[in-house]
Amino acid sequence: MNNKFLVTFFIIMSTLISKGQEVLENKIKLINKENFDTIVDGKKITLYTLKNKNGTLTQITNYGGKVVSLWLVDNKGNYEDVVMGYGNIDGYLTAKEKYFGALIGRYGNRIGHGKFTLESKEYILATNNGANHLHGGNKGYDAVVWDAKQLNEQLLELTYISKHMEEGYPGNLTIKVLYNLTDNNELKVEYWATTDQTTVVNLTHHSFFNLKGAGNGDINDHLLQINASYYTPVDEGLIPTGIIATVEKTPMDFRNLTVIGKRVNKEFEQLKFGLGYDHNWVLDQNDQGYNYVAKVVEPISGRVMEVYTNEPGLQFYGGNFLDGTIIGKEGKSYKHRTAFCLETQHFPDSPNKKHFPSTRLNPEETYYSLCIYKFSTTK
Repeated sequence: MNNKFLVTFFIIMSTLISKGQEVLENKIKLINKENFDTIVDGKKITLYTLKNKNGTLTQITNYGGKVVSLWLVDNKGNYEDVVMGYGNIDGYLTAKEKYFGALIGRYGNRIGHGKFTLESKEYILATNNGANHLHGGNKGYDAVVWDAKQLNEQLLELTYISKHMEEGYPGNLTIKVLYNLTDNNELKVEYWATTDQTTVVNLTHHSFFNLKGAGNGDINDHLLQINASYYTPVDEGLIPTGIIATVEKTPMDFRNLTVIGKRVNKEFEQLKFGLGYDHNWVLDQNDQGYNYVAKVVEPISGRVMEVYTNEPGLQFYGGNFLDGTIIGKEGKSYKHRTAFCLETQHFPDSPNKKHFPSTRLNPEETYYSLCIYKFSTTK
C-alpha cells in the first residue's frame, strides 16, 4: 500500500513539474540560437542563454556583447521580454540603432570635438555624433566579436583585446567582462581592463529597457528614482559644460520616485537640448565598494529594477530618438520614448574636463567597473 502510494505520488509530482516547465516554456519565447550562427570578421557569432532558479532568463550574443533578450515575471506570473533588440544577427549587423543591449567602449558616452590630450599628446577620434565622438567611434566594442566562454548556466565570460590606436585610442587594452544572472535576480555586469600604455577607459552597458515589455507602449508612466543631488548640464551637442549643477527645483530632480513623463516637456533648456532626458547624473556615493543609485517601477506589471554601481555617474536616456521606424523582435515597432537606458559610467568628456573624475588608466593599474540591475515585483 505504501509503495503504491509513493509510486503514485512521484508520478503526480513528475507530471506537475513537467507541466510547469511546459507552461514556463510557453510563456518565454526563446530566440533560436541558429538565428545568430554566422561569421563576422573571421570569428564565429553565437547566442548564449543564461537562466537562474527563479525562471529569469537572458540571451546574450558575443557580437558586441549584446543582451538580446531578458525575460522577467510580473506580479501576476506573466513573463515579458523587457529589452529592445532583434531576433537575428542580420538585425544587429544592419541596424539603424546599433547600441541595443551592447557593451560600450573604449569610451562610453561623448568626447567633445572628437579629441583629447594625454601626456601632452593630442589624440584625434572619429566624430560620429555631429561634431563629437560617441560610444567609442565608428566601430566601438558594440560592433566587435568578443571571445566567449559560458562558465555555467548563469555565467558568461567575454574577452577582447583592443589594439593600440584602434579608433584612435592609445594602448593595447585587454578587457574581460563577466555577465552573471544571479539567483538574487540580478543581471550583474563586471568589467576588468589593463593596458600597456597610458590611455582613457570608460566602459558601460546599453540595454534599452521597458518594464511593460519591449515595444509595449511608452515608458513615461514608469516611476524613476536617481540617488543624485547634482547633474552635469550640457551644451546643444550634449557635451557637459563643466558645471556641476544642483537638481533642486528642476525637472532633473529624481531623488524621490517620480513619473518619468511628468516634467519631460517642461520649458527647461536642458530638456530642449536632449529632446528630453539624455544626461549624466552625479551620484551620491558613500565609502562602500558600490552604491544603490537608482530604481524604476512599472506600476501595472509591478516590475521593479534597481541599479547598483561603483561608478560616479549615471546616464539616464529616455528614448527620445526612437521614432517608430525600427522594427524589433516579434515585429514590434520601437516608437518615441518606448525605452529607457540607465548607463553606469564616468562622466562624458572627462578627458577634457580635468575636474571630473579621471578616466585615465596607467599600465600598472587594473580598471574595474561594476553594474548590477536587480529585478523584483511589487504586490
